[in-house]
Amino acid sequence: MSKIVQVGVSARHIHLTQEHIEALFGQGYQLTEFKPLSQPGQFAANETVAVIGPKGQFDKVRILGPARSASQLEISRTDSFAIGVKAPVRESGNIDGTPGVKIKGPAGEVELQEGVIVAARHIHFHTSNAEKWGIKDKQLLKVRLSGERGLILENVIARVSDNFALDMHIDTDEANAAGANNGDTAEIVD
Repeated sequence: MSKIVQVGVSARHIHLTQEHIEALFGQGYQLTEFKPLSQPGQFAANETVAVIGPKGQFDKVRILGPARSASQLEISRTDSFAIGVKAPVRESGNIDGTPGVKIKGPAGEVELQEGVIVAARHIHFHTSNAEKWGIKDKQLLKVRLSGERGLILENVIARVSDNFALDMHIDTDEANAAGANNGDTAEIVD
């Protein structure tokens, strides 16, 4: 049985706490939806911020909503070189001991003490998909991308929840290496 998943290419983006949203955009500010994302209830916001590191900065970094319990910047390895931070590869939410950056919005600035990561490649599985394919939460998978420069990615983390929709997330460096695009498909290989 083929185990085919859709690929989502994740460009640099930021998740913010409500406190940081208000510091950057003003008291009581609420993010507004630009477009929905593949995961239920998640969206790309209309709002963007500048992210400033020791060597450089990125303007117009998209905020993903809704507000989170901790602020976190997700960048590619190439991005980390460009702004001068040594961002480790981590699962989303695992930010202990990671570097920080300055974030600038239209109403103010925030200095993050930690929270900059290169997101570990992963596949979101709804529990029903994972059970059907015999996949467990946190299992490491091998996945074949068949883009123009197809390759096999190892150590792809399975993330299983009743709140997820089936979707694979890789960053722009990984997508470029394989010649892969949003909406392409990949196959989990045994």
